Amino acid sequence: MAAREVDVSIDRSSPVPLYHQLSEQLCAAISDGRLQPGDPFENEVALAGRLSLSRPTVRRAIQEMVDKGLLVRRRGLGTTVANRKVHRRVALSSLYDDLAREGRAPRTVLLEHEIVTDDAAAAALDLDPQTPLLAIVRLRLAGDAPLAVMRNWLPPAYGDITREELESTGLYAALRTRGVHAVVAHQSISARMPTPAERKHLRIRGTQPVLAMTRMAFDGAGTAVEYGDHSYRAEDYTIDLMVDER
Repeated sequence: MAAREVDVSIDRSSPVPLYHQLSEQLCAAISDGRLQPGDPFENEVALAGRLSLSRPTVRRAIQEMVDKGLLVRRRGLGTTVANRKVHRRVALSSLYDDLAREGRAPRTVLLEHEIVTDDAAAAALDLDPQTPLLAIVRLRLAGDAPLAVMRNWLPPAYGDITREELESTGLYAALRTRGVHAVVAHQSISARMPTPAERKHLRIRGTQPVLAMTRMAFDGAGTAVEYGDHSYRAEDYTIDLMVDER
């Protein structure tokens, strides 16, 4: 399949570097769908010739897009548009809300919804081991593409959260309707191999790992409101971290 040419306007009188002008416009083409995941990307020589730019300028623009995870270079296959990733800041947010803000059509399939006792979850929530908890397992998708398997345990006070709520919105939105606002959390992130169930639900083949995250979230009074153990398709998920030296 031939690479699709994207209309680009370069302003040589602008103080914005030429490579950055090019990168920004090509990134926009991926964001708005003119370039789709898997599409072959116009090669460096052709792009430089078409836009009357130097090859180093074009090479730097392409590298910037590779660094952002928007393009993938494969030996013998050339450069292609990468699978769309979910970029999340290290912040207390809902994947459902993040996808909705990106226009990614979030969808939830509720796999489990039951009252259980669980020693590890109860300990994370600072509750007695025999406390009945609402345990939910959700498959989160962007359109038809699976992104994450999310397991959560909630204290008895939120046991009335319904299947319908969880399938139509995010967990934090359901909590907010009950006057509960998670304001701080402890998160632990690691990579591991998927379980058989995760492999099935996330359509993982081969030796691809998942990005695993556990999270304990607390309200303003310091009371635990949920404990989560989530797994994400690693190739479709990125966490953005800003480091600020004071």
